[in-house]
Amino acid sequence: MRIGIDCRYVRIGRHDGISRFTAGVVANLPDRHDYVLLVNDERQLESLPEGLPWELLPAPTDAGEPLVARKVNRLGLDAVFSPMQTMGSRGRDYALVLTLHDLIYYRNRTPPREFSWPIRLGWRAFHLSWAPQRFLLNGADGVVTVSETTAGLIGAHRLTKRPVTVAYNAADPAAPRPTGGAREKTLVYMGSFMPYKNVETLAAALPLLGADWVLHCMSRVSDADRVRLERLAPAGAIVFHDGASDDEYLAVLRSATALATASYDEGFGIPLVEAMGVGTPVVVSDVPIFREIGGDAAEYFDPSSPSAVAAAVRRLETRWDAASQASVAQAARFRWDESAEQVVRAVERAVADRAAG
Repeated sequence: MRIGIDCRYVRIGRHDGISRFTAGVVANLPDRHDYVLLVNDERQLESLPEGLPWELLPAPTDAGEPLVARKVNRLGLDAVFSPMQTMGSRGRDYALVLTLHDLIYYRNRTPPREFSWPIRLGWRAFHLSWAPQRFLLNGADGVVTVSETTAGLIGAHRLTKRPVTVAYNAADPAAPRPTGGAREKTLVYMGSFMPYKNVETLAAALPLLGADWVLHCMSRVSDADRVRLERLAPAGAIVFHDGASDDEYLAVLRSATALATASYDEGFGIPLVEAMGVGTPVVVSDVPIFREIGGDAAEYFDPSSPSAVAAAVRRLETRWDAASQASVAQAARFRWDESAEQVVRAVERAVADRAAG
């Protein structure tokens, strides 16, 4: 078959979650089909494998996106896979598989800050009801999601009549931390500072752990967030990297005691897989998606309680070597080649179902 892969969500410069998912799947596609990359900017190809044919389409935020199928029809594709659920499906003559990553913004309706105000307004309106989501998903022939947790929620809210396939997020391969290397009294946080991320609880746990403990916050941070968090912790106990490079992030991870996150809710948690993959255990809030990712290797805590965070870190210290080994084994469950295989199987089923129907 000739399958189009919607790569219009690949970020130029640095991946976000959906961009990384797209690139990870594309780099590991099984070779039993022909693939065409669908981009809206040639610079997106810099983050994708060389040698695959590609076609230009309008950006997914273009006003004509609901009718983009008219342009895709001209490419002679048997099927298209998109890493988002918003690709236009009206008037298509090919099988279509869409992706719903999570339902987090139905519970936390603040849209990402980088969006323009019209998109932010539309984002809020979209998440006021399940109806728009059902309309989009039922316009496809199949749906992919990135966890069993979200698959269960899709079913519970009856969001689609289409088959749902789980294709996990994963982490790019990275060298493990050195055996017998130094383990510093540091925690690592990778993520934004939106309210549901609850970084405040991590900061407030630092004085309970003791004067030697440091929290490394790796992502870009606003001045207001920086000041707010510093007020909760001892002076110098939080190090803001304000947008660490991949190499800097991994270097800090490989010497840390744990990666920590106190999120009240999450769609997945790629930083957990990244940390466990290099042998750094994770100390995380006790929410279903983190249980799915961390398994028995992680330590869990009540995200509303700084003292629970401190207690979880102390429990981890008593079994750190075993937790490090268990983390590597747990992270191995999440592989891009297996995810890409599941995506292609979903596409194959969609083509077969469309032909049969």
